Amino acid sequence: MSDPHDELCPPNNPEDDELTLPRASINKIIKELVPSIRVANESRELILNCCTEFIHLISSEANEVCNQRNKKTINAEHVLEALDRLGFKDYKQEAEAVLNDCKQVAAKRRRQSTRLENLGIPEEELLRQQQELFAKAREEQAAAEQQQWYNLQQNAEMYHQRQQSQQDEEDDSDDY
Repeated sequence: MSDPHDELCPPNNPEDDELTLPRASINKIIKELVPSIRVANESRELILNCCTEFIHLISSEANEVCNQRNKKTINAEHVLEALDRLGFKDYKQEAEAVLNDCKQVAAKRRRQSTRLENLGIPEEELLRQQQELFAKAREEQAAAEQQQWYNLQQNAEMYHQRQQSQQDEEDDSDDY
């Protein structure tokens, strides 16, 4: 007879890790939902497996809806219909609320990305300013390279002078 624990929390298989939610995320969710209660590790594993299985179930059903509509991409409406088909009407309402929140956040991001347009500076002026900055950067780079070349020249001259001095000293010592 098999241990019921094995059925609820199957052994850790490296191939299955790719198909699960991150444990840290599940632990964080658990801690936020029930901060004053300790949750055993095997309970956490069970919750992780249940969450993963729920996502697989919804994804499979949403894929079925998508295929029936001859679409190639699962979209939010497919997921909502999958929730409905599977009898998760309560989840569907919450999912619709989350979807609306996500749409609002996305719209806000789009509005913020148009800040450049709201500056009141014509695009030609912005392009001119950008070109000036590039030209200044090129000049600074050229000056830095010129300075580096100058330093190399000086170092080479000093090296040759030292070599000459050493050679002269050797020649002087040979005279004795």
